[in-house]
Amino acid sequence: MAFQPVETADRSEIRELQNERLRETVEHAYENVPFYRERFDELGITPDDINGVEDIEKLPMTTKEDFRDEYPDGLFAVDEDEVTRIHASSGTTGKPKIVGYTEDDLDVWSDVVARSLKASGVEPGDTVQNAYGYGLFTGGLGLHYGVEKLGATVIPIGSGGTQRQVELMTDLESDALSCTPSYALYLAETAEEMGYDPRELPISTIIFGAEPCTDAMREEIEERLDVNGVDIYGLSEIIGPGVSNECHEAQDGLHLWEDHFYPEVVDPDTGEPVEEGEEGELVLTTLSKEALPVFRYRTGDLTSLTYEECDCGRTMVRMDNVTGRADNLLIVRGINFYPSEVEDVVLDIDGVAPHYRIDLREENNLDVMELIIEKKQEFDGDESELYDTVMTRLSNVLSFTPDKLTLVDSGGIERTEVGKVQRVFDQR
Repeated sequence: MAFQPVETADRSEIRELQNERLRETVEHAYENVPFYRERFDELGITPDDINGVEDIEKLPMTTKEDFRDEYPDGLFAVDEDEVTRIHASSGTTGKPKIVGYTEDDLDVWSDVVARSLKASGVEPGDTVQNAYGYGLFTGGLGLHYGVEKLGATVIPIGSGGTQRQVELMTDLESDALSCTPSYALYLAETAEEMGYDPRELPISTIIFGAEPCTDAMREEIEERLDVNGVDIYGLSEIIGPGVSNECHEAQDGLHLWEDHFYPEVVDPDTGEPVEEGEEGELVLTTLSKEALPVFRYRTGDLTSLTYEECDCGRTMVRMDNVTGRADNLLIVRGINFYPSEVEDVVLDIDGVAPHYRIDLREENNLDVMELIIEKKQEFDGDESELYDTVMTRLSNVLSFTPDKLTLVDSGGIERTEVGKVQRVFDQR
């Protein structure tokens, strides 16, 4: 059952709502954001030229560079006294992207996260242990208020302190855990070290996000912890977590809450729209944001869209799981690939744990790639056979092999208790 009726509305009703909200957003941004007014003027358009989403391709695209160029608040559309809260991206590749919210923006955010939790299988009265980081990162507080909006109980434990996480989870009989997929596996390892059977922990659902998760990694999470793993998607520039979410009934793509966020998928190189079902870069337009309206934001995430009604009854468009990043494409000696492709291959091999890292460096003006893969804790087979299997599978599926492959014991790759896991170390 949906959290709000609009999730199962007729497509024509959704489109009518999108058209109305887009017109209002365009007018709001044009009047209050000099950056967008200048872009509109450069393109020779005014708000009167945008009648609905059929005109969305007339609007300018927005990029991460635009956020950084307008740092800190040049994209804000309201006065300072109307901003209720400030968040920011991590800023690992430069200045952080500052995002603001009005009181109404926070209400919308709570609504879409509550929808997402309900789609995940969380019910009012359940207890959700929130292991996303609080503070400027949108994950912690974003999930927190969504849990409360749903009518569930939140344990605001935040990231880290994994032994304490396991103890509280057991003592308070948490029903669900929200965290990154890599942290879910780290928690399972920690529980085993503490003498717990991870499959006996009380949680039945893990809502994971903030980093890509392949099908192989999801299967590992579900098997290790005996849970239903559900993917939540979001990004700070649009609102935070809660842009889309899988439903636990079908787990066949993430329902994108398109009454608030209008999606497109474009060719990453040309910016031109692709056909429904074809993979490309996800582009999002906010339809109800007050403090920070954003037009056609190039997320860099690669996915596809389908408008077929889901088995769960929700009619909103579904996006496929993010398969990679348009801006994380690796080119090694002329061969293009994404780290997630490597993960898909190696995690499908018995004996391999879902932990790996790729090291790239330059030797004698040539690219050199080293792949480090962790063996499962229970692996007791022939290591040379496992080595040959990995190399053969990489060669057959990806048409390349690393210059060096290193197999390490369980726990041999450095872990982090907080944030996202860095898989690629490019030292070229």
